[in-house]
Amino acid sequence: MRPLALLVLAHLAALLAVAGAKGGAAGGGLNDDVLGLIVFKADVSDPEGRLATWSEDDERPCAWDGVTCEPRTGRVSALSLAGFGLSGKLGRGLLRLEALQSLSLAHNNLSGDVPAELARLPALQTLDLSANAFTGPIPEGLFGRCRALRDVSLAGNAFSGDIPQDVGACATLASLNLSSNRLAGALPSDIWSLNALRTLDISGNAVTGDLPIGISRMFNLRELNLRGNRLTGSLPDDIGDCPLLRSVDLGSNSLAGNLPESLRRLSTCTYLDLSSNEFTGSVPTWFGEMASLEVLDLSGNKLSGGLPSWVFASGVQWVSVSQNTLSGEVTLPMNVSSVLQGVDLSNNAFSGVIPSEISKLQNLQSLNMSWNSMSGSIPASILEMKSLEVLDLTANRLNGSIPAAIGGESLKELRLGKNFLTSNIPAQIGNCSALASLNLSHNNLTGAIPETIANISSLEIVDLSRNRLTGGLPKQLSNLPHLQQFNISHNQLSGDLPPGSFFDTIPLSSVSDNPGLCGAKLNSSCTGVLPKPIVLNPNTSSDPISPTEPVPDGGLHHKKAILSISALVAIGAAALIAVGVITITVLNFRVRTPGSHSAAVLELSDGYLSQSPTTDVNAGKLVMFGGGNPEFSASTHALLNKDCELGRGGFGTVYKTTLRDGQPVAIKKLTVSSLVKSQVEFEREVKMLGKLRHRNLVALKGYYWTPSLQLLIYEFVSGGNLHKQLHESSTTNCLSWKERFDTVLGIARSLAHLHRHDIIHYNLKSSNILLDGSGEAKVGDYGLAKLLPMLDRYVLSSKVQSALGYMAPEFACRTVKITEKCDVYGFGVLILEILTGRTPVEYVEDDVIVLCDVVRAALDEGKVEECVDERLCGKFPLEEAVPIIKLGLVCTSQVPSNRPDMSEVVNILELIRCPQDSPETELG
Repeated sequence: MRPLALLVLAHLAALLAVAGAKGGAAGGGLNDDVLGLIVFKADVSDPEGRLATWSEDDERPCAWDGVTCEPRTGRVSALSLAGFGLSGKLGRGLLRLEALQSLSLAHNNLSGDVPAELARLPALQTLDLSANAFTGPIPEGLFGRCRALRDVSLAGNAFSGDIPQDVGACATLASLNLSSNRLAGALPSDIWSLNALRTLDISGNAVTGDLPIGISRMFNLRELNLRGNRLTGSLPDDIGDCPLLRSVDLGSNSLAGNLPESLRRLSTCTYLDLSSNEFTGSVPTWFGEMASLEVLDLSGNKLSGGLPSWVFASGVQWVSVSQNTLSGEVTLPMNVSSVLQGVDLSNNAFSGVIPSEISKLQNLQSLNMSWNSMSGSIPASILEMKSLEVLDLTANRLNGSIPAAIGGESLKELRLGKNFLTSNIPAQIGNCSALASLNLSHNNLTGAIPETIANISSLEIVDLSRNRLTGGLPKQLSNLPHLQQFNISHNQLSGDLPPGSFFDTIPLSSVSDNPGLCGAKLNSSCTGVLPKPIVLNPNTSSDPISPTEPVPDGGLHHKKAILSISALVAIGAAALIAVGVITITVLNFRVRTPGSHSAAVLELSDGYLSQSPTTDVNAGKLVMFGGGNPEFSASTHALLNKDCELGRGGFGTVYKTTLRDGQPVAIKKLTVSSLVKSQVEFEREVKMLGKLRHRNLVALKGYYWTPSLQLLIYEFVSGGNLHKQLHESSTTNCLSWKERFDTVLGIARSLAHLHRHDIIHYNLKSSNILLDGSGEAKVGDYGLAKLLPMLDRYVLSSKVQSALGYMAPEFACRTVKITEKCDVYGFGVLILEILTGRTPVEYVEDDVIVLCDVVRAALDEGKVEECVDERLCGKFPLEEAVPIIKLGLVCTSQVPSNRPDMSEVVNILELIRCPQDSPETELG
């Protein structure tokens, strides 16, 4: 404590001893208000000097900052110190302010406990301690002994424990805010007895249990917010008997059952949020009868059935039913709403065409129909809507071209990615003067990027990746003042990148896989234009140089194509492996010839790889990411000694060693050195991989380079690999259902992370999934194919995808572009392998048994539970097993476009997982 504060406290101790009960009378000594405030000041730290005007030399505190006095008596009636930057404890000095009516200490950094006696101040009506750092339980008696309290806010602190049982005894309360704390336990049964309460907010805690009955007793309640807790059970039937209730937010809990019809009686309710729960049944039609309802959020539940017409015809302004299992076609009534502003139908199973009648919704600002099965073309009338600001049609089955009528002056976000759109990007897109975000990725768009796009000065994010765009980039793009991201990867663009600071620093992943692009950023000179690559369609038998078009589901030709690919993979697998082995054998022989550089270039200095500067062309370069001691405790011989060998993979042999600081690491010695890129390109790719950090990825810690030898240094993962755990461990060391589910989810999250950084794994198999000491999955061997550009897909399909069952069928077609969907296929096989305990391919006498076919047949026969591994430890929930196996089969679809993205897979897995306390079914 500061010396000045100690002096003040000593002085106050003497004063308080003689002050007695003088109350507020002015006299020869300090009155109670001055004493109390000076004691309060002594207990806090005031780094901004906001309490500098507070002086014990003043007879009254009425002129002090933050202090308000009652004019008639001169007593302190309000203390407002919100945002003063105070820290320290809330002492007992304030208890002397007997005339205090309002106390606000919000948005400071006060900590410790709150004195329960505050509530017993006879005149106190408003208590605001929100946004501080108070801890511990809310004190007993704060509510039970209240006198005049009306408004209490303890929000945004770290209060823990149960909500005080005596909260219902404070009959004067009109507003109670306990949000954003760490409160747990069930709601007190008598909380509904606060019949004077107008606002109740307990959101953002960990409150559990069912909602107690009797909410109808709160006949004055206007706002109810219990969002973000762990509430279970169904909604009380009497929730509709609160006649004045205007706002209800029960989102992000685990409430279940059908929506009670009593909700329709909330005639004054304007805001109703029931999102992210487990409500079932259909979307009730009576929502359309709630005359005052303006915002309705039913997203993230388990609602099914069709979409009622009231969505487009009632007085609701914003409605969301996303992330349910709604289906059927979207139809509009004859008379549409004139007030509807936002509709979110995303992540359902809606089908059919997008109704052009949507354009009649003249005030519509946001329309989200993404992640459904909508088909047909995009109605031109929608893109002409004058009020529309956000249009998201991502991940449907839309085809045709982007309407040339595009050009809404209000449009700010346009997302049409992951469809089957064709033809050119219309030049009229330049008329969208307010556009900030544009995503047309993952389509079949052709032609050049229109120069008019450079006229949209508001553009911030542009994603045109994974199309078949050609030509050069408009030079005027460098003049866009707000541009943050511009992804044109995986196209057929050519020419130089536009000049300017943005394109000088653009990530290489945003321009990759455009063989004709050139410039300093790409380390290639623009001396000529490369020919356009040919992209073949694996699902057609027509002219091999014809454009790739989406194949309609269910067509006879489509089915034949799938069978053809499957047969090709099954029949040609052995030949591919043989070709790959021969190829790699020749390549490895080249590496080991006497004329090539040998591993002897590793310099031995005091038992570790030397980092000393040298100009010797044979000298090695050792780089460790993230600092630390890069020295190895073992000799060069020990680094590459067979006794330290951990295993051999598609790209090289892995050894274990230890750094000088005692940290174990795994070293991969690449065995195809003659195919590695130049040092500059190799280091660029490795450093990019080194920046990837994810709890389910094996971290790349550094590398060692010589022209003939490259070592990759990884974190050492102690638990072995998944293949051994599944197929070679004893029955006493088996994996439980939870461990298997966690492994699947961890792999999915790591792949989604890689794909977000435009990295394809290529080498996904159970032997490349490592398990750490706690059993958590870590994916290894990712991104290595980018280091070896000379490896064509036939070598990759045999060398990398050496386990035949993981190889996506498109590997069999030389000219088809390899995408992230190859990883999705391998992941689907992994799901089935983890759940069944069987290898992807089994050889029995003269027959080959493919795991995917076995599981699919069991599913068709309704015997999917018989596929689950007999060696699984303990029980497993059938309600999780069936959908996760179905997900594995969807991921192994023969047609790449039918496989989901890994980000979508993660979302599906998180939805599949049942609550921890769900009953399990023991099978077998």
